Amino acid sequence: MSQLTHINSTGEAHMVDVSAKAETSREARAEAFVGMKPETLAMIIEGRHHKGDVFATARIAGIQAAKRTWELIPLCHPLLLTKVEVQLEAQTKYNRVRIESCCRLTGKTGVEMEALTAASVAALTIYDMCKAVQKDMVIGPVRLLEKIGGKLGHFKVEQ
Repeated sequence: MSQLTHINSTGEAHMVDVSAKAETSREARAEAFVGMKPETLAMIIEGRHHKGDVFATARIAGIQAAKRTWELIPLCHPLLLTKVEVQLEAQTKYNRVRIESCCRLTGKTGVEMEALTAASVAALTIYDMCKAVQKDMVIGPVRLLEKIGGKLGHFKVEQ
C-alpha cells in the first residue's frame, strides 16, 4: 500500500504542499445513482414536481458543489476549474437516476474530489427535492469513473 500523502511523519493530518509540482492538464469523471419508486421517477421525467425542474436544480447544485469542494473537504486545495459538467439520466428500467460529473483544469493537483462532490451533491439535491413524495430513496453507489493526468497517470474503472 502506498503512503498516505495527507499524513505527516508524526501522524498528523496536513494539506499536501503542491508548490513544486508542474501544472498539467487533469480531468476526472464520477457517477452517482438515486434509486426511487417508478411513480417518483415519472413525476421527475414528466416535470410534475411542484418545486420545479428537478434535473436542472440538481445540475446547478452539482456544478456549484464542485467549485466549493475545497470548503467542504478539509484538506482539498482551492482549484481553478476550467470545466464542470453534470449530466443526469432517468433510467426507467432500474427506477433510478444516474448522475455523471466531469471536472477539468490545468493545475498542480487532481480533480477527483471535485467530480465526486459534484455527483454526490446532485444526488443529494434530487433527494431533497423529492423527499416529500418519497423518503426511502436510496443514494449510491458513488464512485470515481476515470482520472486523467498527474503523476500517477490514467485510471479508469473496469466496467
